[in-house]
Parts: sequence; C-alpha cells; structure tokens
Amino acid sequence: MYTLEQVRGHAEDKDYILNAIKEDSLLIEGASEAIRDDKGIVMEAVAKDGGALEFASDRLKDDRDILMKAVETKGWVICYASERLRKDKELILKAAQKDGQILYYASKEIRDDDEVVMAAVKNKGLILKYASKRLRSNKNIAIEAIKQDKRAFDFIVPELRQDEDIQNIVNPKTDS
Repeated sequence: MYTLEQVRGHAEDKDYILNAIKEDSLLIEGASEAIRDDKGIVMEAVAKDGGALEFASDRLKDDRDILMKAVETKGWVICYASERLRKDKELILKAAQKDGQILYYASKEIRDDDEVVMAAVKNKGLILKYASKRLRSNKNIAIEAIKQDKRAFDFIVPELRQDEDIQNIVNPKTDS
C-alpha cells in the first residue's frame, strides 16, 4: 500500500508512480511536475479516477483526450478544464450526462445550448439557475428541471410559472 508521503519520496520515478496510481490514482498528487505533465501517466490516473485531473499540469488540463477520459468517471472534474475546453460542446455534454452541476463551469455559450442544458437539468434540476434566460424560458427544459427537483421552479421565468403543465408538476392535484 502506497502513501502520499512515499510517493513524494519517489516523485521522479515513473515506474514507482505508475504502480502507485494503479492502486490509488489520486496519489499522482505526490509526483513531480514533469510526471504530472506526462500524458500517458495522467491518462492512466484519470481513467481510474477522473478526480486525478486536479493534479495534472495546466497543459494537460487543456488536453481534450485527457478531459474526455476524466469525465467518464466524474463529470464534475470539468471544473479543472481550461477555459478553451469549457466551450467544447461535446465534452461538456458528456460531463453533463454524468453530473448536471457542471453547467456552472460551462462557458456562457454552452449555457445557452438546448442539448447540454437539457442533459444537465435531467440529473440536477436546480442547475437551471445557470442556464441562459432563453433556456429558463423553454417550457420543456423547465418541466424536466422541475420534475427532477421542484425547487427549480424558482429559476424559471415568471411567464412560465402559471403554465398549467408546470403547475400540475409543482402542485399535483390529488383525488379526494
């Protein structure tokens, strides 16, 4: 069993680091900057646990292949992505399907993308708060968000709040 302290003691030893991250990919934290900038090693780490992306070099946080692999296990790691990749629809959509919370980190343009926002609200209704006003006005997106979490009602535009279909979700009629 490896510890972070042991890994730091072998920070320049690629083989040691590879063996350590096979056990716990977050141990890449103790690797040298050069190893945290090695695409092969970082890919190995993020394939096991996307959270290892936190410790990757800035250069690799801007590498689409690394990000695509990282979001397979944890969508929220998009928060470590470069600004450039936060505008990548395919990447953000893949992350949103895992964790709707990522909409918070997406670019303004992506927050106005119907497909991405729909994927995000289906698993995190409250994230509607970060969608564009245009999409907070979209009845279908509003319905999906409210179905997932009724509190999303607070983030739809006022014009939709009295809509019959939305009211039926928020205040379902009970048979007496």
